[in-house]
Amino acid sequence: MRYTVALFRSVLFWLLFVLMSSISSIGAVISLPISHHATIWFVRIWAQFHRLICRFVLGQKIVVEGEMPDSPVLYVFKHESAFETIEQPMLFKHPAVFAKEELFSIPVWGQAAHFYGLIPVDRDGGGKAMRAMLGAAKAALANGRPLVLFAEGTRVPHGQAPPLRSGFAGVYRLLGVPVIPVAVDSGVAYPPRKWVKWPGTITYKIGETIPAGLPRDKAEARVRAAINALNPPESSEGAVSPDGA
Repeated sequence: MRYTVALFRSVLFWLLFVLMSSISSIGAVISLPISHHATIWFVRIWAQFHRLICRFVLGQKIVVEGEMPDSPVLYVFKHESAFETIEQPMLFKHPAVFAKEELFSIPVWGQAAHFYGLIPVDRDGGGKAMRAMLGAAKAALANGRPLVLFAEGTRVPHGQAPPLRSGFAGVYRLLGVPVIPVAVDSGVAYPPRKWVKWPGTITYKIGETIPAGLPRDKAEARVRAAINALNPPESSEGAVSPDGA
């Protein structure tokens, strides 16, 4: 019975979400030559609608533990599902999110993403791609926008704590800005790559700010420990302590 109810809720959720995604993407693209603010508005409405149907269709509650200032710093999020990627325009006014290059080839959505100001990450593009990415990131910071990075590189099942991708160290060193790590346990109620979603509570837990300029191993250890703060205790052997031990 529980699965049947969750399946019904999930079908309704996806129908509504796909419909709103289509409307928002088309609206954002139509507004491209007219107003950048209109594009940002369409994206924010899309994220607001997603949170609304998560709450009232799927029965999910969102809890934020701590503060996420909307300032030009580097946020590193735990990545358990698509939930936290869609949520970004709800958490910040105009975030600059690092996103895989291939996502920008999606019809309509990709055009809107470029104009909105997402930052393409081309892992096979070499030094030229890295310079372009860093240039876009520095421009976003200069405009007062927070940067958002999913440093694990892909969605990770809840409870797992893989090493951070090597790209984090380069971004951290070359940008020279503080890092705010954010743990999220979305993979339980909003499991990745599965149609059926579940009622429950999704929590964001904001860690202590990590200053710029730390040695690579220390910065990575502190970030990795903080973004895995919501992992179950039995998986703690895969993580590290904030002091790198």
